[in-house]
Amino acid sequence: MIDARHYQAEETLRNGLAVCIRAARPDDLERALDAFRGLEAQTVYFRFFGPKKEFSAAEIERFTHMDFRQRVMLLCTRMQDGNEIVMASATYVRLGGAAAEVAFLVEEDYHRLGIARRMLGHLATIASSDGITEFVAEVLPGNSGMLGVFRACGWPVSLHTEEGVVHVSVDLRGS
Repeated sequence: MIDARHYQAEETLRNGLAVCIRAARPDDLERALDAFRGLEAQTVYFRFFGPKKEFSAAEIERFTHMDFRQRVMLLCTRMQDGNEIVMASATYVRLGGAAAEVAFLVEEDYHRLGIARRMLGHLATIASSDGITEFVAEVLPGNSGMLGVFRACGWPVSLHTEEGVVHVSVDLRGS
């Protein structure tokens, strides 16, 4: 099993930008909140299915006390003027059995650079090492970028729409 709490990988994006994809730490809270506050309303809507201006106390608690067994969060960061900047986050939450729900949030300046696809791959590596064989997600139909990530991920994917939401299932056992 991979030690998700200390997971870290270096990547180079399509535009040549060097980034780090790593486990979130409690001391990342302010960096993550800064990134969230800079998001456009549509990005927040696509991720949370509605408007949101701040994180609740419960969400902050989950961020700072992540167990990395039931809930895993990776951040994509880069260095800028000596400071680490959060560009994106990817999370999975174990649902029971061998399934986990995944969610992604990528800051607008970094859309279409392959960040979500790369982060999905890293989450899958961690999850597979811990017995998870399926990722599920709910995506709004207008979120073509995220739907494209799932369609092109390289694993068998099934999609069905119900009550205005696309339900995604990714079989991590296939290729």
